Amino acid sequence: MSNKIIVGSEEWCALPGLGIKAIKARVDSGAKTSSIHAINISTSKREDGTWVSYEVHPLQGGRKVALLCESKLIDRRVIKSSNGETEKRYVVREQLQLGEQSWEIELTLTNRANMGYRMLLGREAMGSKILVDPSSTCCLGEMSDDEAKELYGHVEVPRSGLKIGLLASNPNLYSNQRIIEAGQQRGHEMYFLNVKQCYMKLDASQPEVHYRDGRILNDLDAVIPRIRPSMTFYGCALTRHFESLGVMALNTSEAITRSRDKLFSLQLLQKNNLDIPTSGFANSPADTTDLIDMVGGAPLIVKLLEGTQGKGVVLAETRKAAESVINAFKSLKANLLVQEFIKEAQGKDLRCFVIDGKIVASIERTAAPGEFRANIHQGGTASLVQISPEERKLAIKAAKTMGLEVAGVDIIRSSKGPLLLEINSSPGLEGIETATGIDVASAMIDSIEKRLGWKKETA
Repeated sequence: MSNKIIVGSEEWCALPGLGIKAIKARVDSGAKTSSIHAINISTSKREDGTWVSYEVHPLQGGRKVALLCESKLIDRRVIKSSNGETEKRYVVREQLQLGEQSWEIELTLTNRANMGYRMLLGREAMGSKILVDPSSTCCLGEMSDDEAKELYGHVEVPRSGLKIGLLASNPNLYSNQRIIEAGQQRGHEMYFLNVKQCYMKLDASQPEVHYRDGRILNDLDAVIPRIRPSMTFYGCALTRHFESLGVMALNTSEAITRSRDKLFSLQLLQKNNLDIPTSGFANSPADTTDLIDMVGGAPLIVKLLEGTQGKGVVLAETRKAAESVINAFKSLKANLLVQEFIKEAQGKDLRCFVIDGKIVASIERTAAPGEFRANIHQGGTASLVQISPEERKLAIKAAKTMGLEVAGVDIIRSSKGPLLLEINSSPGLEGIETATGIDVASAMIDSIEKRLGWKKETA
Protein backbone atom coordinates (compact mmCIF):
# COMPACT_ATOMS: atom_id res chain seq x y z
CA MET A 1 0.00 0.00 0.00
CA SER A 2 2.78 2.47 0.95
CA ASN A 3 4.46 2.08 -2.46
CA LYS A 4 1.37 3.14 -4.38
CA ILE A 5 0.77 6.65 -5.66
CA ILE A 6 -2.39 8.27 -4.36
CA VAL A 7 -3.98 10.47 -6.99
CA GLY A 8 -7.17 12.49 -7.27
CA SER A 9 -9.76 12.65 -10.03
CA GLU A 10 -7.43 14.90 -12.04
CA GLU A 11 -3.65 15.23 -12.00
CA TRP A 12 -0.88 17.08 -13.79
CA CYS A 13 1.52 14.71 -15.51
CA ALA A 14 4.16 14.72 -18.26
CA LEU A 15 5.16 12.67 -21.31
CA PRO A 16 8.89 13.46 -21.66
CA GLY A 17 9.37 11.44 -24.85
CA LEU A 18 6.90 13.70 -26.65
CA GLY A 19 8.18 16.95 -25.18
CA ILE A 20 4.96 17.31 -23.17
CA LYS A 21 6.11 18.95 -19.93
CA ALA A 22 2.68 19.38 -18.39
CA ILE A 23 -0.78 18.09 -19.27
CA LYS A 24 -3.78 17.74 -16.98
CA ALA A 25 -5.26 14.26 -17.13
CA ARG A 26 -8.68 13.04 -16.08
CA VAL A 27 -8.07 9.99 -13.90
CA ASP A 28 -10.80 7.48 -14.69
CA SER A 29 -10.64 3.91 -13.38
CA GLY A 30 -13.89 3.23 -15.23
CA ALA A 31 -12.10 3.65 -18.56
CA LYS A 32 -9.91 0.79 -19.73
CA THR A 33 -7.59 2.65 -22.11
CA SER A 34 -5.78 5.96 -21.84
CA SER A 35 -5.99 8.59 -24.55
CA ILE A 36 -4.45 11.91 -25.52
CA HIS A 37 -5.73 14.78 -27.65
CA ALA A 38 -4.19 14.50 -31.14
CA ILE A 39 -5.08 16.04 -34.51
CA ASN A 40 -3.63 15.94 -38.02
CA ILE A 41 -2.72 12.30 -37.53
CA SER A 42 -0.79 10.57 -40.32
CA THR A 43 1.37 7.47 -40.68
CA SER A 44 4.59 6.70 -42.53
CA LYS A 45 6.61 3.55 -43.18
CA ARG A 46 10.19 3.31 -41.91
CA GLU A 47 12.78 0.57 -41.68
CA ASP A 48 11.77 -0.30 -38.11
CA GLY A 49 8.02 -0.26 -38.77
CA THR A 50 5.15 2.19 -39.03
CA TRP A 51 5.35 5.56 -37.29
CA VAL A 52 2.54 7.97 -36.58
CA SER A 53 2.94 11.76 -36.49
CA TYR A 54 0.37 14.00 -34.84
CA GLU A 55 -0.14 17.46 -33.43
CA VAL A 56 -0.83 17.88 -29.70
CA HIS A 57 -2.22 20.95 -27.92
CA PRO A 58 -1.50 19.92 -24.31
CA LEU A 59 -3.22 22.84 -22.57
CA GLN A 60 -6.99 22.88 -22.41
CA GLY A 61 -8.87 25.73 -24.06
CA GLY A 62 -6.14 26.90 -26.43
CA ARG A 63 -3.97 25.99 -29.39
CA LYS A 64 -1.09 28.41 -28.86
CA VAL A 65 1.06 25.65 -27.41
CA ALA A 66 1.37 23.20 -30.30
CA LEU A 67 3.70 20.20 -30.37
CA LEU A 68 4.49 18.05 -33.37
CA CYS A 69 4.91 14.53 -31.98
CA GLU A 70 6.02 11.20 -33.40
CA SER A 71 5.62 7.72 -31.97
CA LYS A 72 6.07 4.20 -33.20
CA LEU A 73 2.68 2.67 -33.99
CA ILE A 74 1.97 -0.46 -31.96
CA ASP A 75 -1.67 -1.15 -32.82
CA ARG A 76 -5.04 0.07 -34.10
CA ARG A 77 -8.06 -0.66 -31.95
CA VAL A 78 -11.76 -0.02 -31.91
CA ILE A 79 -12.48 2.06 -28.79
CA LYS A 80 -15.91 2.79 -27.33
CA SER A 81 -16.09 6.29 -25.87
CA SER A 82 -18.07 7.41 -22.84
CA ASN A 83 -20.93 8.58 -25.08
CA GLY A 84 -21.28 5.11 -26.59
CA GLU A 85 -19.67 5.89 -29.98
CA THR A 86 -16.97 3.61 -31.38
CA GLU A 87 -13.84 4.82 -33.14
CA LYS A 88 -10.82 3.03 -34.60
CA ARG A 89 -7.76 4.68 -33.08
CA TYR A 90 -3.99 4.51 -33.41
CA VAL A 91 -2.22 3.16 -30.32
CA VAL A 92 1.27 4.26 -29.23
CA ARG A 93 3.46 3.55 -26.19
CA GLU A 94 5.12 6.44 -24.30
CA GLN A 95 6.74 7.15 -20.92
CA LEU A 96 4.37 8.66 -18.37
CA GLN A 97 5.80 10.79 -15.56
CA LEU A 98 3.48 11.12 -12.57
CA GLY A 99 4.95 12.80 -9.53
CA GLU A 100 8.40 11.33 -8.99
CA GLN A 101 7.68 8.04 -10.73
CA SER A 102 7.58 7.13 -14.42
CA TRP A 103 6.63 4.07 -16.48
CA GLU A 104 5.50 3.17 -19.99
CA ILE A 105 1.82 3.32 -20.85
CA GLU A 106 -0.28 2.80 -23.96
CA LEU A 107 -2.13 5.81 -25.36
CA THR A 108 -4.79 6.00 -28.04
CA LEU A 109 -4.81 9.07 -30.28
CA THR A 110 -8.10 10.92 -30.66
CA ASN A 111 -9.54 14.40 -30.93
CA ARG A 112 -10.44 15.49 -27.38
CA ALA A 113 -10.96 19.18 -28.18
CA ASN A 114 -14.56 19.02 -26.96
CA MET A 115 -13.67 17.04 -23.82
CA GLY A 116 -12.88 18.58 -20.45
CA TYR A 117 -9.32 17.24 -20.42
CA ARG A 118 -6.63 16.81 -23.06
CA MET A 119 -5.67 13.44 -21.61
CA LEU A 120 -7.51 10.52 -20.03
CA LEU A 121 -5.67 8.13 -17.72
CA GLY A 122 -7.38 4.73 -17.74
CA ARG A 123 -7.03 1.73 -15.45
CA GLU A 124 -4.65 -0.25 -17.71
CA ALA A 125 -2.08 2.54 -17.36
CA MET A 126 -2.60 2.67 -13.58
CA GLY A 127 -1.86 -1.01 -13.10
CA SER A 128 -0.85 -1.74 -9.52
CA LYS A 129 0.94 1.59 -9.11
CA ILE A 130 -1.99 3.90 -8.35
CA LEU A 131 -4.77 4.35 -5.82
CA VAL A 132 -7.50 6.83 -6.76
CA ASP A 133 -9.14 9.14 -4.25
CA PRO A 134 -12.07 10.48 -6.31
CA SER A 135 -12.91 13.11 -3.69
CA SER A 136 -9.54 14.85 -4.20
CA THR A 137 -7.85 16.63 -7.09
CA CYS A 138 -4.19 17.26 -7.92
CA CYS A 139 -2.80 15.26 -4.99
CA LEU A 140 0.66 15.43 -6.58
CA GLY A 141 0.70 19.19 -6.93
CA GLU A 142 -1.44 21.95 -8.37
CA MET A 143 -0.36 24.13 -11.30
CA SER A 144 -2.00 27.21 -12.79
CA ASP A 145 -2.53 27.57 -16.52
CA ASP A 146 0.00 30.41 -16.60
CA GLU A 147 2.60 28.26 -14.86
CA ALA A 148 1.99 25.47 -17.35
CA LYS A 149 2.41 27.89 -20.28
CA GLU A 150 5.70 29.14 -18.84
CA LEU A 151 7.05 25.58 -18.90
CA TYR A 152 6.63 25.50 -22.66
CA GLY A 153 7.74 29.03 -23.43
CA HIS A 154 7.10 29.89 -27.08
CA VAL A 155 6.36 26.54 -28.73
CA GLU A 156 5.00 26.18 -32.25
CA VAL A 157 4.84 23.36 -34.73
CA PRO A 158 8.00 23.80 -36.82
CA ARG A 159 7.26 24.96 -40.34
CA SER A 160 9.73 24.32 -43.09
CA GLY A 161 7.42 23.98 -46.07
CA LEU A 162 3.91 24.62 -47.31
CA LYS A 163 0.70 23.90 -45.43
CA ILE A 164 -1.33 21.56 -47.61
CA GLY A 165 -4.77 20.14 -46.85
CA LEU A 166 -6.02 16.91 -48.41
CA LEU A 167 -9.81 17.12 -48.79
CA ALA A 168 -11.11 13.55 -48.78
CA SER A 169 -13.23 11.07 -46.82
CA ASN A 170 -11.07 8.07 -45.94
CA PRO A 171 -7.57 8.58 -44.48
CA ASN A 172 -6.79 4.87 -44.89
CA LEU A 173 -7.06 4.76 -48.70
CA TYR A 174 -3.76 4.01 -50.43
CA SER A 175 -3.97 7.16 -52.57
CA ASN A 176 -4.59 9.46 -49.61
CA GLN A 177 -1.83 7.91 -47.53
CA ARG A 178 0.64 8.20 -50.41
CA ILE A 179 -0.15 11.88 -50.99
CA ILE A 180 0.28 12.68 -47.27
CA GLU A 181 3.53 10.71 -47.20
CA ALA A 182 4.90 12.36 -50.36
CA GLY A 183 4.17 15.85 -49.02
CA GLN A 184 5.82 15.13 -45.67
CA GLN A 185 8.90 13.69 -47.36
CA ARG A 186 9.28 16.98 -49.24
CA GLY A 187 9.12 18.98 -46.02
CA HIS A 188 5.51 20.15 -46.06
CA GLU A 189 2.88 20.18 -43.32
CA MET A 190 0.20 17.81 -44.53
CA TYR A 191 -3.32 17.79 -43.07
CA PHE A 192 -5.96 15.18 -43.78
CA LEU A 193 -9.28 17.02 -43.72
CA ASN A 194 -12.48 15.01 -43.80
CA VAL A 195 -14.82 16.88 -46.15
CA LYS A 196 -17.84 16.16 -43.93
CA GLN A 197 -16.13 17.69 -40.91
CA CYS A 198 -15.29 21.00 -42.59
CA TYR A 199 -17.75 23.86 -42.38
CA MET A 200 -17.79 27.37 -43.80
CA LYS A 201 -18.39 30.90 -42.57
CA LEU A 202 -19.73 33.14 -45.33
CA ASP A 203 -19.05 36.75 -44.44
CA ALA A 204 -18.09 39.68 -46.67
CA SER A 205 -15.39 40.94 -44.30
CA GLN A 206 -14.15 37.71 -42.67
CA PRO A 207 -14.97 34.48 -44.52
CA GLU A 208 -13.53 31.33 -42.93
CA VAL A 209 -13.29 27.54 -43.17
CA HIS A 210 -13.46 25.68 -39.85
CA TYR A 211 -12.69 22.08 -38.96
CA ARG A 212 -14.43 19.83 -36.44
CA ASP A 213 -12.21 20.92 -33.51
CA GLY A 214 -12.86 24.62 -34.17
CA ARG A 215 -9.60 25.14 -36.04
CA ILE A 216 -9.67 27.86 -38.67
CA LEU A 217 -8.11 26.63 -41.92
CA ASN A 218 -7.63 29.97 -43.69
CA ASP A 219 -3.83 29.75 -43.40
CA LEU A 220 -3.47 26.76 -45.73
CA ASP A 221 -1.34 27.36 -48.81
CA ALA A 222 -3.07 24.74 -50.95
CA VAL A 223 -5.72 22.04 -50.91
CA ILE A 224 -5.86 18.78 -52.83
CA PRO A 225 -9.54 17.91 -53.44
CA ARG A 226 -10.17 14.17 -53.67
CA ILE A 227 -13.93 14.21 -53.39
CA ARG A 228 -16.00 11.05 -53.54
CA PRO A 229 -18.96 11.24 -55.96
CA SER A 230 -21.58 11.24 -53.19
CA MET A 231 -19.93 14.36 -51.74
CA THR A 232 -19.51 16.25 -55.04
CA PHE A 233 -21.90 19.12 -54.24
CA TYR A 234 -20.56 19.83 -50.75
CA GLY A 235 -16.94 19.06 -51.65
CA CYS A 236 -17.00 21.48 -54.59
CA ALA A 237 -18.68 24.16 -52.44
CA LEU A 238 -15.89 23.70 -49.88
CA THR A 239 -13.17 23.85 -52.54
CA ARG A 240 -14.78 26.97 -53.99
CA HIS A 241 -14.75 28.60 -50.53
CA PHE A 242 -11.04 27.84 -50.14
CA GLU A 243 -10.43 29.39 -53.56
CA SER A 244 -12.27 32.55 -52.47
CA LEU A 245 -9.85 32.79 -49.53
CA GLY A 246 -6.85 32.70 -51.87
CA VAL A 247 -5.98 29.05 -51.11
CA MET A 248 -4.75 27.30 -54.24
CA ALA A 249 -6.72 24.17 -55.23
CA LEU A 250 -4.82 21.54 -57.21
CA ASN A 251 -8.04 20.95 -59.17
CA THR A 252 -10.52 23.81 -59.13
CA SER A 253 -14.13 23.40 -58.03
CA GLU A 254 -15.30 24.40 -61.50
CA ALA A 255 -13.16 21.75 -63.20
CA ILE A 256 -14.28 19.02 -60.78
CA THR A 257 -17.95 19.93 -61.27
CA ARG A 258 -17.51 19.87 -65.03
CA SER A 259 -15.80 16.46 -65.06
CA ARG A 260 -18.32 14.87 -62.69
CA ASP A 261 -21.21 15.58 -65.07
CA LYS A 262 -20.73 12.73 -67.56
CA LEU A 263 -23.14 14.14 -70.12
CA PHE A 264 -21.75 17.68 -69.94
CA SER A 265 -18.18 16.39 -70.12
CA LEU A 266 -18.96 14.35 -73.25
CA GLN A 267 -20.59 17.42 -74.81
CA LEU A 268 -17.47 19.48 -74.03
CA LEU A 269 -15.19 16.83 -75.53
CA GLN A 270 -17.38 16.66 -78.63
CA LYS A 271 -17.39 20.46 -78.93
CA ASN A 272 -13.58 20.42 -78.91
CA ASN A 273 -13.44 17.76 -81.66
CA LEU A 274 -12.18 15.01 -79.37
CA ASP A 275 -13.20 11.49 -80.36
CA ILE A 276 -15.67 9.72 -78.05
CA PRO A 277 -17.79 6.56 -78.41
CA THR A 278 -21.14 7.29 -80.08
CA SER A 279 -23.52 8.02 -77.20
CA GLY A 280 -27.21 8.74 -76.75
CA PHE A 281 -29.28 10.47 -74.08
CA ALA A 282 -33.07 10.72 -73.81
CA ASN A 283 -35.81 11.38 -71.30
CA SER A 284 -38.80 9.40 -72.52
CA PRO A 285 -39.18 5.58 -72.72
CA ALA A 286 -40.85 6.16 -76.10
CA ASP A 287 -37.43 7.07 -77.47
CA THR A 288 -35.82 3.76 -76.48
CA THR A 289 -35.90 2.09 -79.93
CA ASP A 290 -34.34 5.01 -81.77
CA LEU A 291 -31.87 5.51 -78.92
CA ILE A 292 -30.60 1.95 -79.39
CA ASP A 293 -30.32 2.38 -83.17
CA MET A 294 -28.51 5.69 -82.66
CA VAL A 295 -25.47 3.95 -81.12
CA GLY A 296 -25.41 1.08 -83.63
CA GLY A 297 -27.72 -1.36 -81.90
CA ALA A 298 -26.92 -4.11 -79.44
CA PRO A 299 -24.62 -4.96 -77.82
CA LEU A 300 -24.37 -1.58 -76.13
CA ILE A 301 -23.39 -0.01 -72.81
CA VAL A 302 -25.90 1.62 -70.45
CA LYS A 303 -24.37 4.06 -67.95
CA LEU A 304 -25.86 5.90 -65.01
CA LEU A 305 -24.66 9.51 -65.09
CA GLU A 306 -23.93 9.33 -61.36
CA GLY A 307 -22.01 6.03 -61.50
CA THR A 308 -18.32 5.69 -60.63
CA GLN A 309 -15.57 3.05 -60.54
CA GLY A 310 -17.57 0.76 -62.79
CA LYS A 311 -20.76 0.95 -60.72
CA GLY A 312 -23.92 1.74 -62.66
CA VAL A 313 -22.47 0.42 -65.94
CA VAL A 314 -24.33 -2.43 -67.69
CA LEU A 315 -23.59 -4.35 -70.89
CA ALA A 316 -26.80 -5.14 -72.77
CA GLU A 317 -25.94 -7.90 -75.24
CA THR A 318 -29.27 -8.02 -77.09
CA ARG A 319 -31.84 -5.45 -78.19
CA LYS A 320 -34.43 -6.93 -75.82
CA ALA A 321 -32.00 -6.72 -72.90
CA ALA A 322 -31.13 -3.15 -73.85
CA GLU A 323 -34.78 -2.11 -73.92
CA SER A 324 -35.41 -3.73 -70.54
CA VAL A 325 -32.41 -2.09 -68.84
CA ILE A 326 -33.06 1.36 -70.34
CA ASN A 327 -36.76 1.34 -69.48
CA ALA A 328 -36.05 0.02 -65.97
CA PHE A 329 -33.58 2.85 -65.29
CA LYS A 330 -35.98 5.41 -66.74
CA SER A 331 -38.81 4.17 -64.53
CA LEU A 332 -36.57 4.98 -61.56
CA LYS A 333 -36.13 8.54 -62.89
CA ALA A 334 -32.40 7.85 -63.29
CA ASN A 335 -30.34 9.84 -65.77
CA LEU A 336 -28.50 7.51 -68.11
CA LEU A 337 -26.40 7.32 -71.25
CA VAL A 338 -26.34 4.60 -73.87
CA GLN A 339 -23.03 4.10 -75.60
CA GLU A 340 -21.69 1.96 -78.39
CA PHE A 341 -19.87 -1.19 -77.27
CA ILE A 342 -16.30 -1.44 -78.58
CA LYS A 343 -15.98 -5.18 -78.98
CA GLU A 344 -12.48 -5.09 -80.45
CA ALA A 345 -11.12 -3.56 -77.21
CA GLN A 346 -11.53 -7.02 -75.64
CA GLY A 347 -12.17 -5.66 -72.15
CA LYS A 348 -9.10 -3.43 -72.12
CA ASP A 349 -8.60 0.31 -71.79
CA LEU A 350 -5.84 2.80 -71.06
CA ARG A 351 -5.48 5.01 -67.99
CA CYS A 352 -3.27 8.03 -68.60
CA PHE A 353 -2.33 10.08 -65.54
CA VAL A 354 -2.02 13.73 -66.57
CA ILE A 355 -0.41 16.39 -64.36
CA ASP A 356 0.11 19.97 -65.54
CA GLY A 357 -0.46 19.10 -69.18
CA LYS A 358 1.99 16.17 -69.20
CA ILE A 359 1.44 12.42 -68.96
CA VAL A 360 3.47 11.17 -65.99
CA ALA A 361 2.36 7.52 -66.17
CA SER A 362 0.19 5.20 -68.27
CA ILE A 363 -1.18 1.72 -67.77
CA GLU A 364 -3.32 -0.76 -69.67
CA ARG A 365 -6.20 -2.14 -67.61
CA THR A 366 -7.69 -5.56 -68.36
CA ALA A 367 -11.11 -6.66 -67.17
CA ALA A 368 -11.46 -9.56 -64.75
CA PRO A 369 -12.69 -12.86 -66.24
CA GLY A 370 -16.41 -12.62 -66.99
CA GLU A 371 -16.38 -8.80 -66.92
CA PHE A 372 -16.62 -6.57 -69.99
CA ARG A 373 -15.06 -3.44 -68.53
CA ALA A 374 -11.51 -2.99 -67.23
CA ASN A 375 -11.74 -1.97 -63.59
CA ILE A 376 -9.11 -2.56 -60.90
CA HIS A 377 -11.74 -2.08 -58.20
CA GLN A 378 -13.62 -5.11 -59.56
CA GLY A 379 -10.76 -7.56 -59.93
CA GLY A 380 -9.16 -6.18 -63.09
CA THR A 381 -5.41 -6.05 -63.62
CA ALA A 382 -3.01 -3.29 -64.66
CA SER A 383 0.20 -3.47 -66.68
CA LEU A 384 2.76 -1.07 -68.11
CA VAL A 385 1.95 0.15 -71.62
CA GLN A 386 3.49 2.27 -74.33
CA ILE A 387 0.93 4.74 -75.66
CA SER A 388 0.96 6.21 -79.15
CA PRO A 389 1.55 9.92 -79.91
CA GLU A 390 -2.14 10.16 -80.92
CA GLU A 391 -3.26 8.70 -77.57
CA ARG A 392 -0.91 11.02 -75.69
CA LYS A 393 -2.25 14.08 -77.50
CA LEU A 394 -5.85 12.98 -76.89
CA ALA A 395 -5.33 12.51 -73.13
CA ILE A 396 -3.58 15.85 -72.67
CA LYS A 397 -6.20 17.76 -74.64
CA ALA A 398 -9.02 16.04 -72.74
CA ALA A 399 -7.60 17.11 -69.35
CA LYS A 400 -7.14 20.65 -70.67
CA THR A 401 -10.72 20.74 -71.96
CA MET A 402 -12.00 19.84 -68.47
CA GLY A 403 -9.67 22.40 -66.89
CA LEU A 404 -8.09 19.71 -64.70
CA GLU A 405 -4.46 20.04 -63.61
CA VAL A 406 -4.54 16.45 -62.34
CA ALA A 407 -6.64 13.89 -64.20
CA GLY A 408 -6.97 10.22 -64.90
CA VAL A 409 -7.94 10.01 -68.57
CA ASP A 410 -9.47 6.72 -69.74
CA ILE A 411 -9.05 5.82 -73.41
CA ILE A 412 -10.26 2.78 -75.34
CA ARG A 413 -8.59 1.49 -78.50
CA SER A 414 -11.10 0.94 -81.31
CA SER A 415 -11.00 0.16 -85.02
CA LYS A 416 -11.68 3.89 -85.57
CA GLY A 417 -8.71 4.90 -83.42
CA PRO A 418 -8.47 5.93 -79.75
CA LEU A 419 -11.72 7.09 -78.10
CA LEU A 420 -12.17 8.96 -74.83
CA LEU A 421 -14.21 7.10 -72.22
CA GLU A 422 -14.00 9.28 -69.13
CA ILE A 423 -11.93 11.92 -67.31
CA ASN A 424 -11.53 11.39 -63.56
CA SER A 425 -10.72 14.36 -61.30
CA SER A 426 -9.68 12.13 -58.36
CA PRO A 427 -7.81 9.25 -60.01
CA GLY A 428 -6.53 6.43 -57.81
CA LEU A 429 -2.78 5.95 -57.37
CA GLU A 430 -2.41 2.34 -56.27
CA GLY A 431 -2.85 0.59 -59.62
CA ILE A 432 -0.73 3.02 -61.61
CA GLU A 433 2.10 3.35 -59.06
CA THR A 434 2.26 -0.42 -58.56
CA ALA A 435 2.32 -1.21 -62.28
CA THR A 436 4.74 1.53 -63.35
CA GLY A 437 6.90 2.11 -60.26
CA ILE A 438 6.47 5.86 -60.83
CA ASP A 439 6.04 8.12 -57.79
CA VAL A 440 2.85 9.81 -58.98
CA ALA A 441 2.06 11.22 -55.51
CA SER A 442 5.31 13.23 -55.48
CA ALA A 443 4.53 14.54 -58.97
CA MET A 444 1.27 15.93 -57.59
CA ILE A 445 3.13 17.68 -54.74
CA ASP A 446 5.67 18.97 -57.26
CA SER A 447 2.81 20.57 -59.21
CA ILE A 448 1.72 22.51 -56.11
CA GLU A 449 5.29 23.65 -55.41
CA LYS A 450 5.74 24.94 -58.95
CA ARG A 451 2.42 26.79 -59.04
CA LEU A 452 3.13 28.48 -55.70
CA GLY A 453 6.76 29.19 -56.59
CA TRP A 454 8.03 27.26 -53.53
CA LYS A 455 11.62 26.08 -53.39
CA LYS A 456 13.15 24.06 -50.59
CA GLU A 457 15.77 25.95 -48.65
CA THR A 458 19.25 24.48 -48.88
CA ALA A 459 21.79 24.64 -46.08
